[in-house]
Amino acid sequence: MTVAPLPLIDQLIARRRRIPVTTALIVANLAVFAAMLLSGAGLWHSANGIQLAWGANFGPATKDGEWWRLGSALFLHFGLLHLGMNMLSLLDGGRLVERMFGPLRFVAIYFVSGLTGNLLSLIVQGDRAVSGGASGAIFGVYGALLSFLWQQRATLDRREFVRLFWGACLFAAVTIVLGLNIAGIDNGAHIGGFVAGLLAGAALVRPLDDSAVLGRYRQPVASAGQWLAGLGLALMVIVLVIAIPAPRYRWSEEVMARDEIRDFIGADRRIAHRWNTLIGDAQRNGASFDDLAGQIESEVAQPYQQSFEDLSELHLSPAAPSAATLRELRQYAEARRDASRALVEGLRAHDMDAVRDALEAASRAGERPPAKSRPAPAR
Repeated sequence: MTVAPLPLIDQLIARRRRIPVTTALIVANLAVFAAMLLSGAGLWHSANGIQLAWGANFGPATKDGEWWRLGSALFLHFGLLHLGMNMLSLLDGGRLVERMFGPLRFVAIYFVSGLTGNLLSLIVQGDRAVSGGASGAIFGVYGALLSFLWQQRATLDRREFVRLFWGACLFAAVTIVLGLNIAGIDNGAHIGGFVAGLLAGAALVRPLDDSAVLGRYRQPVASAGQWLAGLGLALMVIVLVIAIPAPRYRWSEEVMARDEIRDFIGADRRIAHRWNTLIGDAQRNGASFDDLAGQIESEVAQPYQQSFEDLSELHLSPAAPSAATLRELRQYAEARRDASRALVEGLRAHDMDAVRDALEAASRAGERPPAKSRPAPAR
């Protein structure tokens, strides 16, 4: 009489009752999300600036030496819905895959898939998008699940195999198709993580029958298929690393430019206020032209000259988000400097026509206030 095999979940629970890695990963993602909320992130949506500060994957920053973003991005989510969907998927797949492969192999599958997915994201997204989330690693978990089910298909109940295998295939296919049609979904991370998970699962698969383990510490010899899968995974990572394009601009230079722009805008408000105060005081108190010229020169013209020099020292790629703003501010600072210098010369020459022309030039330069730094690229 043929005895029907136990349901897969019962066999897996008999092998390993607890799922500590899956639990720890979920707790870590929840903790990071809570910490981000305390730092100003939104419950339903987080601004890209917050995600960047916490370590989201972004081409110009990651490729500018901040490669740790490939890993930190796996724990960042853009809102409660994003987090909730990923954690439910991780719990559903992780409870099976961790028991199938064991904690250490599950950790390897999770992070290799997530990092590989983020590498492909760098290529697909270019330098245009900020990305984050655990979905690339989770797709790797489902890829490893498919590898395990396929390798163990002869030992599983046929109906259970069909249900689990094609259910996982449907989940991956539907999500990838949605990613092709809905903006804001990082399909590069999904596809890269899924393929990496398939290969990692095929390389690390363990027999469902524990009797295949030889002795307490010895494992079965890896098959040729496992070696080929491992080689394919290594080759995939090497190809992705080689294929990463050079950044269109350096993020460190963009950050420096934004800091300089912010400082200049604050300084310009103070200088403009002081300029108006000096002119008003001179009109009310009847200050001499020479005294007013000296004050304008030291408190207006020289600060604008220094600001113009500081802005001119910044070398920013034309592709950088702040490049146009920086160029406009250089022109603005130069115009205000030239107008204040002309005013000083007119005052010292007691030439009222020159004074009026300088004030008109200053007014024209101030009609278009300094622009703010452009926001970070879209998610």
